Amino acid sequence: MPTLHFKGKTFVQNHHLAVKYHQLVPNKELSLTDKVSLHDNLIIQGDNLKVLKALLPTYAGKINCICIDPPYNTGSDNGKWVYNDNVNSPMINEWLGKVVDKEDLTRHDKWLCMMMPRLKLLKELLHEEGVIFICIDDNEESNLKILMDELFTESNFMGKLPRRTKSGGGSAASDFAIEHDYVLVYAKNKEAVPKLFIPHDPDYAVRYKEEDKDGKYFWDTMERSSTATIPYKIIAPDGEVLTGKWFRAEKTFLADLERGEVKFLKKKDGTWSVQFKQRMGQGRKIRSLIENEFKSNQAEYEEFGIKRKFDYPKPVSLIKELIKASTDENAIILDSFAGSGTTAHAVLELNKYDKSNRKFILVEMEDYVDEITAERVRKVINGVPNSKNYETGTGGTFSYFELGETIEMESLLKGKNLPSFTEFARYLFYTATGEEFNEKSINEKTGFIGESKNYEAYLFYKADIEWLKKNALTLERCKSLPKFKNKQRLVFAPAKYVDDPTLLEFRIDFCQLPYEIYRIQK
Repeated sequence: MPTLHFKGKTFVQNHHLAVKYHQLVPNKELSLTDKVSLHDNLIIQGDNLKVLKALLPTYAGKINCICIDPPYNTGSDNGKWVYNDNVNSPMINEWLGKVVDKEDLTRHDKWLCMMMPRLKLLKELLHEEGVIFICIDDNEESNLKILMDELFTESNFMGKLPRRTKSGGGSAASDFAIEHDYVLVYAKNKEAVPKLFIPHDPDYAVRYKEEDKDGKYFWDTMERSSTATIPYKIIAPDGEVLTGKWFRAEKTFLADLERGEVKFLKKKDGTWSVQFKQRMGQGRKIRSLIENEFKSNQAEYEEFGIKRKFDYPKPVSLIKELIKASTDENAIILDSFAGSGTTAHAVLELNKYDKSNRKFILVEMEDYVDEITAERVRKVINGVPNSKNYETGTGGTFSYFELGETIEMESLLKGKNLPSFTEFARYLFYTATGEEFNEKSINEKTGFIGESKNYEAYLFYKADIEWLKKNALTLERCKSLPKFKNKQRLVFAPAKYVDDPTLLEFRIDFCQLPYEIYRIQK
């Protein structure tokens, strides 16, 4: 399999591992819910590389569908972007904060250096049956395809869908009037992904009026004006040999005949009509060519009062189509290049339409997150007075979070930027066990922070440097631990005042703060 070599690759291919965990800080004022929670619909403001890392303790392996629309890297005025990843490399450090434009001879290298660590974290977040959709155009499509083949493997490539973005105009184009971009589709594990179908429209489904133990169907005629099947003969009930252009292949027809799925009717002119049960399938397939009904549409934004012009805006109908095909009613959908919030809009409309319970996670770093991204979602939920299409809201909630300080063990020694008990528990539990953290399990009084396959985990901690200096795991604390459940106890504390035989007696593996925590393998 071909691999892609680009400037900076050796420095960024493991950069996602070096990204520090950050706190996710709730903002009740900007949320639209009575109870702010990381298990609600989420809008998170902050650098998406850091936010994706911060989401791992709660959502690793839980995301069912990812829809992202990264910068197309056109180099034009509208397509400029800034490289901001603080990678441990003098060469890459020279890129920091600089606009990437068309005159930049390393713009493709920088784009790939930006994408690689984010795609690796997205893969960690993706469910085993999950699918990722990436919108891109010709500027980076060829590079992205090879990079995705490397990260997700070529065997998990599901398709490249050209999408018509506009029609007409283009007289000023240098070579061709470009009217398309692409949606690249990959699975985390293609063999585990259910077939992608769009549910049938009610107008289409109405023709399936008959029903038996195998489902709905209607009687369809075998004869067509043209067909690709190899010609064969059918014997009618009276022995007449029928020839024609048959819709079904001979092998399929004979199997249908044996199962009672075929009937013969005499027409008024005395000839035979051969009919078969046309069964209603799971749905319809997404077409590989995404046509006019999914063109970019700035007018959608204008109904929400969004005056900012976004490059290559994606219509809600397109995102709904992709989500419907790849998720069930309880799926979690992530968009880490959220822009104006189209993905949240699509999820909320689907939930209203089919009474489902899908959830969205939006991540956006720009300063317009509250003003545009979140405000659009608020209007989708509550409705827009006097709007042509959105006067009635979808209902729903979301919790707004901001990227907080890093969670660093060294800070405990200095008493600076101390995380809350819950945020520290989230970090420690996931880092030590590699399993999902459930904040509902926390009991700050007993120190219990969760149970993994091999451990019961406890944390003795307060966000107070004086408390940390004076407290430790003592014999009294060992005795006060809840009843033993036949699992080793993993205990985090600033220090211990008990010896190793006591730890062994109480089945405790002790991890001292503030030392760096490593993933424990047993």
